[in-house]
Amino acid sequence: MDVSEFELVQGCLAGDVACQRLFVERFEGMVFGLCLKMLSRRHDAEDVAQEVFLRAFRSIHRWDGERPLRPWLLTIAANRCRTHLDGLGRRPMPIDLQADWLPEERRGDSRDDAEEIQRAIATLRPEYQQCFVLFYQQELSVEEVAEVLDCPEGTVKTWLHRARKEMAEYLRKRGLDPQQPLNDHFHDPKPEPD
Repeated sequence: MDVSEFELVQGCLAGDVACQRLFVERFEGMVFGLCLKMLSRRHDAEDVAQEVFLRAFRSIHRWDGERPLRPWLLTIAANRCRTHLDGLGRRPMPIDLQADWLPEERRGDSRDDAEEIQRAIATLRPEYQQCFVLFYQQELSVEEVAEVLDCPEGTVKTWLHRARKEMAEYLRKRGLDPQQPLNDHFHDPKPEPD
């Protein structure tokens, strides 16, 4: 069933169980993926992802139909993850990266590279980590990341730049040359045309 986001939300608001099921099916991978990357424990990510959908259904009447649904839902997910982490008093540790996330020419060493990238991400400040995950792994635009993290687009660009710089330095110290094709994958976001 090919239903627009607006129609899906309208169905959810009307209490249509099929629309609610479709809403969860459409966004569960994205929400769970973000929760898993931010929390690193599958069990925690499953619990928080369920909480995200409960919160979304309770507040879906506040969604602005003029804006994309994805960033709105990811904002709820990121906030729930931060609340969960605050309650645990611990910092998130990124989980394993998948080999297909790396440039094709580096996949031969993908396990070693992925582990090094994971360690590099773990060294970043929490806001840099969140920004990095949303932009590079969830593939949100700078504008969408800014909306999710509730900060200006310029801040997102700065955090991404600093995250890349800190990661490159870490990888260089670990004996990886960040100027190799791996670096091409982690490009700085291009300024939006005026």
